[in-house]
Amino acid sequence: MSDCVDRSTKINLLKEAVVKKLCEVLDKSSDRGWRKLGEIVGNERRFKVSSQDMEMCSLKVLQLEGSPSRMLLKLMGERGCTTGHLMDYLQTLGNSEAVQCLKPSSLQILIQPQSLALLSGHNLRLSCHAVGKSPVHYQWFKGKEEVPNSMSPDLVISPVHVKDIGHYICRVNCGEMFEFSQWAQVDVLNVNTNHGQSYHSLEGRLKLVTQPQSQKLYMGDALHLECGAVGRPIPRYQWHRNGVPVPNATKRKLVIPHVMQDDHGRYRCEISGSTERMWTNEVEVVVDDVYAIGGGSSDFFLNSIPEQLYATDKVALLIGNLSYKNHPQLKAAMVDVYDLTNLLRQLNFKVVSLLDLTESEMRNAVDEFLLLLHKGVYGLLYYAGHGYENYGNSFMVPVDAPNPYRSANCLCVQSILKLMQEKETGLNVFLLDMCRKRNIHDDSATNIVLRVTANIVFGYATCQDAEAFELSSSGFTNGVFVKFLKKRLLDDEKITVVLDRVAEDMGQFDATRGKQALEIRSSLSERRALTDPILPSDSVDLTLGPSRQWAKAHELPESMSLIFDCGAQIKLGFAAEFSNVLVIYTHIVKKPEDMSFCQAHVTDFSQELDVDPKEMNRETPEETGIYFLSSTLPQHCLYTRLSSLQKLREELVFTVCLQGTFSAMDDDPVHWTKSINIGKPLIARLDLHRAMRRNSCLRTCMMPHSPSHSPCQSPRSEHFLHLHHGPHQAQDPSRLSPQQNYLDTYERLQGAVGGCEDSFYENLNQCHNEQMHNSGGELSSSPGRHSIPIEASDDINELQTAFINSLQL
Repeated sequence: MSDCVDRSTKINLLKEAVVKKLCEVLDKSSDRGWRKLGEIVGNERRFKVSSQDMEMCSLKVLQLEGSPSRMLLKLMGERGCTTGHLMDYLQTLGNSEAVQCLKPSSLQILIQPQSLALLSGHNLRLSCHAVGKSPVHYQWFKGKEEVPNSMSPDLVISPVHVKDIGHYICRVNCGEMFEFSQWAQVDVLNVNTNHGQSYHSLEGRLKLVTQPQSQKLYMGDALHLECGAVGRPIPRYQWHRNGVPVPNATKRKLVIPHVMQDDHGRYRCEISGSTERMWTNEVEVVVDDVYAIGGGSSDFFLNSIPEQLYATDKVALLIGNLSYKNHPQLKAAMVDVYDLTNLLRQLNFKVVSLLDLTESEMRNAVDEFLLLLHKGVYGLLYYAGHGYENYGNSFMVPVDAPNPYRSANCLCVQSILKLMQEKETGLNVFLLDMCRKRNIHDDSATNIVLRVTANIVFGYATCQDAEAFELSSSGFTNGVFVKFLKKRLLDDEKITVVLDRVAEDMGQFDATRGKQALEIRSSLSERRALTDPILPSDSVDLTLGPSRQWAKAHELPESMSLIFDCGAQIKLGFAAEFSNVLVIYTHIVKKPEDMSFCQAHVTDFSQELDVDPKEMNRETPEETGIYFLSSTLPQHCLYTRLSSLQKLREELVFTVCLQGTFSAMDDDPVHWTKSINIGKPLIARLDLHRAMRRNSCLRTCMMPHSPSHSPCQSPRSEHFLHLHHGPHQAQDPSRLSPQQNYLDTYERLQGAVGGCEDSFYENLNQCHNEQMHNSGGELSSSPGRHSIPIEASDDINELQTAFINSLQL
C-alpha cells in the first residue's frame, strides 16, 4: 500500500496528531469502534489482547479526557504492533474513516512549535518544519497578526521581552494546500538574576526563578502573590493554601482583591511540566482583623512572619549501585534513584544522582558532597545497593568490592555523618536502602564518637540484622522502601513524621509484612522538614565556588545544528538520565531533494566509557537502555546512552557520521563525518576517577579486618521478592550495637490488614536454607555486648549520657 505510512513503524511511534484523530474516530463509533477492534486483535492472538485488557480500556471512560482507544493502541504498541498490522485490522473492521487517518497527507508538519517560558533578554526560538510534494512556505502569526519578516521554519526573537508574551502559530503552504501548526504559548518573565546564576531552559526541565513573598495585610487589602518558572513545555501552576488547592488559582500570579480572615494562612504554588513537579517556598499571609482605612496599603507593617525554620541551602547525594562485579546484581536501585532525584529537585535540593560507583569514586563523590555543606545546610544522603551493619555502624558496598568484602573496602555512613557535623549543618538525613545483616567476614569494630546535635535522622529500609527487598518483575519497579517513600516525600511535615507515615504504609504491605519494616532513628528536636524554604546565610560566599562547580557539573551540552557539505542538516541533542548518564540523539532536519536516504549516527567514543556498539544509534530509546526519558525525548531520532561518565579522564570527543544515498548513484552510500568535542559533560567535570587525594572520608572509613572465606550468594529468580542489598549472612541477634545508645529507635512492624497490591509480590525468595547449607548448617556465634571495645573514659561516658538525653522520638 504505497499510499500508507511506513508499515514497519511501531504504532507507539505514530505522531500524536495521528493518534488523537484515530482515537476520536474509534471512540465515537459504536459498531466499528475500539471494542470491535479489540475483538479482532484478540481473536488473532498475535498481540494477546485479553478480556482483562478490554475491561481496563473500558474504565478509561471514567477519567477526564480518558480514551479507551488510546489505551488499546498503547497495549498493542507495547506488544510489537506495527502500522501495517493496524492498517490490516482497521480494514477488517471496515472503518474507512479510521483507515484514512493512517494515510499520509501531501503536506505534513514534522516538527511542531512547543510552548515555553523564558527570561526577558534571552533568545526565543520556535520551530516548525514541514515536508510536501512541492516546496513549502512558512508564515508565523502572533494571535491573528502576522509576525513581520517571519517566513522561515524558525521564528527567532533576540532578545525577547515581556511585550512578546502571547500565542504563536505557523501557517505552512505547499502549492494550493496549507496546514496550521499547533499553537505555542510564550511566557516571558522579567527577573533579575543574581550571583551569576544562569537560567537557560533545558528540554523537559523546569527551573524556578521567582518565589512568592510573605505578607501582612489588613482585611480589605489586596493580596498579590507571584511565582515563576522557566522551561519547555510551558509550566502549569496551581496555588495551595494550607495544603488545599485554591479554586481557579492556576496562573503565575494569585490575586485576591479584598482579603478576609479566611484568606489567612500558608501559601505555596505547585509548578508542573510534562514529567516534573516542583513547589515554591511556603509563605505566610497574615490578615489583621481590622479593616484598612480607605483600603490603604499596609506596607508599614513588618514583613516578618512567625518563626520559620529554614535551610541556608539543600544538597543531596544519591548513589545507586547495581552492576556489582563480584556479587549479585540489583535492579530497583536505578528506578529508586531516578524517582527520588525528581522529587528532591521539586523541593529545591541540589541533587547529584550516580549509578555504579567504585570505592574511589564513592569516596570522591562524598568529598565533593561535603564541600557544599556549611552552617545551616540541609544535607541528604540516599544509598541503594549492597550493605551491612556491624556494631551499629552501617557500611555501603562499592561495585568493585572484593568477595568477601570488609570495612576497608566499604564506606562507613557514621564516618560521613561525623564529617557532616563538623560543617555545622542544619539537618542531616540518611536514607539507607540496604541490608543490615552482620558481616561475618568482618570482625573489626570501631567507636565513632558523634557530636551532640539534635538534627540527625536515619531512615533505614529495614530493621537491624534484617534484609531489605526489591520487587522483581519483568519491567522496572521500585524497591519496597522507595515504593512508599515517594508517595510521602513531598508532604509538608517534619521529616520524622513523613518517615513515620512511610513505616505505617509499609506495615500494610502483605508481601513484606513480618519480613521488612522501616526503622527510624532520630535526634531531631525541631520541626525540620524537607519542604523548609532556603534563606542563604551571610557566609554563603564561602561556598560560592564549590556551588558553581557543582552546578556546572550538571549542565548539559548545548544542542547543535550540524550542516554537512551535501546540504543535509541534522540536530545533535543531549539529555541527562542521571548525573553520570548522558543521552545523545541525532535527528535529520533537512536533506537534499535528490537524496533518497539519509541517516546520522555517532561513533568513536572513548574506551573509558565501555560503550557497546550494539546498543548505540538505536531507533527507540528503550533499545539502548533509556527507560526513564523515552516520553520526553524527541521522536524519529537515533539514540545512544553513555553511562559511567565519572570514568572519563579527557574531554569527550566523538564522530558524527552522515550516511546518504542518491537516486542518481545506484544507491551506493556516501559518507560524511564531523568530529565533535563537548568537553567534560555532567559529572565528568568533577574528576571522580582521580586517586583519593583527600583523606577525610578515607581516614574515618577504613578499619582493620581479618581474612575469612566468601559469603554465600543466593540465586535471583524472576517474579519473586529478592534480597535487595547485602551479603546473605547468618543472623547474629546476640550482637548489640553501642550506637543504639546514641539514637532513639522506633519501628513500625505491623499495620492494618490489607490486600497485596501486585500479584507477583506474593512470594519471597528464601535464601536461609542455602545459607545454612553453605555454612555447614551452623550459625556463627559472636561475643556479647561486653566484648565490644569502647573507650572507657569519663569524658566519653559523659558525652554519651548527654547525647542520650538530647534525643527525642
